[in-house]
Amino acid sequence: MTTRTPIARRQLAPVTASSTIKPILRKPTTVLGTRSRDDDDDGDDLLSSPTKKRKTVMFNESLNMVKDLGAKSLDDAKREVKKALEGHARGDDEDYDILKDIFAPNTKSYQPEDRADAARPQDLVAYVVALTSHVTLLGRSCSGLITSVLKCSWLDKDENFSRAYIQLLAALSSVQGSFFAQILSMMVDKFTETRSSTTSIPGALPVDPDTKKRRLHLGVRYLLELFPAGRQMILGLVSVKFPFSEESKATHMEYIDHLLRLKDDRPELERDIMELILSRLVKLDVEMTLDLENDDDETTRAVMRQLEASDAKGDDGDDDDDDDDADSEIDSILSDDDEDDERTRRVLVLKSKLETMDAILDLLFSIYDPVFEDPESPEAVETFQDLLSDFSNVILPHLKSRHTQYLLFKFASKSHHLMDMFIGTLFNIAFESSRPPVVKQAAVAYLASFTARGARVDSDQVQKIAKTFLDYIDHYRSTHLSCRGPDVRRYGQYYAYFQGLLYIFCFRWRELINKDRLPSIVNWDDPASFIGQELPWMIGLGSRLQANINSKLNPLKCCSPVIVDEFARLSHHLRLIYIYPQIEKNKNVQLSQFFTGSYATGGALRDTGFEFDNEKWTNLEACFPFDPFQLPLAKRWLDLDDNYVSWQPMAVLNREDDEDDSDLGDIDDDDDDEEDDDGDDKPSRFEEDTATEDGNA
Repeated sequence: MTTRTPIARRQLAPVTASSTIKPILRKPTTVLGTRSRDDDDDGDDLLSSPTKKRKTVMFNESLNMVKDLGAKSLDDAKREVKKALEGHARGDDEDYDILKDIFAPNTKSYQPEDRADAARPQDLVAYVVALTSHVTLLGRSCSGLITSVLKCSWLDKDENFSRAYIQLLAALSSVQGSFFAQILSMMVDKFTETRSSTTSIPGALPVDPDTKKRRLHLGVRYLLELFPAGRQMILGLVSVKFPFSEESKATHMEYIDHLLRLKDDRPELERDIMELILSRLVKLDVEMTLDLENDDDETTRAVMRQLEASDAKGDDGDDDDDDDDADSEIDSILSDDDEDDERTRRVLVLKSKLETMDAILDLLFSIYDPVFEDPESPEAVETFQDLLSDFSNVILPHLKSRHTQYLLFKFASKSHHLMDMFIGTLFNIAFESSRPPVVKQAAVAYLASFTARGARVDSDQVQKIAKTFLDYIDHYRSTHLSCRGPDVRRYGQYYAYFQGLLYIFCFRWRELINKDRLPSIVNWDDPASFIGQELPWMIGLGSRLQANINSKLNPLKCCSPVIVDEFARLSHHLRLIYIYPQIEKNKNVQLSQFFTGSYATGGALRDTGFEFDNEKWTNLEACFPFDPFQLPLAKRWLDLDDNYVSWQPMAVLNREDDEDDSDLGDIDDDDDDEEDDDGDDKPSRFEEDTATEDGNA
């Protein structure tokens, strides 16, 4: 696996810089085939076998190009190129067409027996140098030749040719801006063409993938140094040419590997490149969430079984044959007569996308993790600020993202300072008037979910956040006294805060108790010992919740029934408040009678496009971004730290509910041993129900 440079700018090793740009082709002090000390800077030069006779190759110092004395002379090649280009300008294309054939990919020009005038491999360097010296003769009418040159398989040839070719590309770029755009586009296209195994073409030594990558980025780096304006151009190209989600994991990882090499070469592009990778990961994350939401439960379970089976087999890190393996896996289990073929194919396609998402997120964790070894360092703080910016602009607006945000969860939990930065950013967004309501509600959901799930969020922070939520809903209630009744579209921000508060309570109710005033009979580490006791709750918690529940806003009717029911059970058994009468009363409340839409004041009979036969559409969505993480590969980064709060139902509540024959609690664990199964990280019943309600199986 390629070692990645840490993401923090101060840790990025700068690209070798100088006041003047050195030519791609060196001026060796000896003939090619022996290696001078200066050649070590370029590394990985392909050397001929010492048992073979080396050709005498020298540099033409006047052009800083290569001259092969044992093959076609450079002067002859120059004359031929000039003749061809001048003839083309007059309308005589015979020599011009031959010149195009010389550069054409997969041509038989390497086979002298097929054509008497065919160019030998060593002649190609001379033609490249000759064409470089006559680039001024190339105009718009030479687009055919330019296309042929750009399609040349230059990465598969020898080192000498690749360097001369890069010099030709630089010369072409200086002639016309359109040539430069085509050249950069060609180079980005090759970001997905270097993954194949070692290649060999007739007349040339084999070339391995690492050598191809090095040559490709040598060319990209050289061109961007010569033409700084190309930096924005290449950012646009890498964005447009990013692999589609349907393409294989191997293709995605190869492309991202090239993006990270580009970032290391050009540190000024770092922020844009990392944001691009993150945005495409979020897009894939959201797409997978919607795919699984739209599929039936059987398909979803089959996808997870396939993913777990692949994880159990292990990953050898060799992605070269991923495309063929995926096709073989599909073909091996499909038959023309099998009525389940379409579902099976669907399962494997979804599995492939999940594996791609898992691999990308795992790579991002590996890049960022070294930076946060010292979470208080300036590099860590600066990097986290960049992550927060990407979170605000890329992750937060996509409400269906399920996994990408765990980058923030993991690294925010590294220190109190980083945690405060994350929480502060969420509060700023939640209260920022210029933000769309849906984004502000998402920020509230993130706040509630991080507070509930973050084990490093201490009691003081939990109480401060809960108090802020209480202050908000109290203020909102007091300023909306004219409310006719519950309306999730009109008062959505209020319900988001109220539901978030209930969610925090379900997970962190102990942190809302004054620990110093606990009765002696209560054992802090035994949740069951709290049941039925008079507990010293945070000041005003019960009374303020009750005041809002009894208001015309009626939050229990609009919040997620799953969360309301679990809160009802806990708050009753912990003697905070008793809300079952309000729940029973709400069964007779039809939300549609209070629902205000775009036609509410226009006298329309109904709000076009909405039907209220199923009132679940009028409930607030149960979206909590830090529900259990399910990707098997990237999950290892989260398991390293004990910073996640899993749902721990109390079996004693289930037994008491059963004894009371109560049907008010929809979340009811069947077995007592589900209370706390060490090593079992599967979602609990409560977690599954909230995820299912959100459409995320």
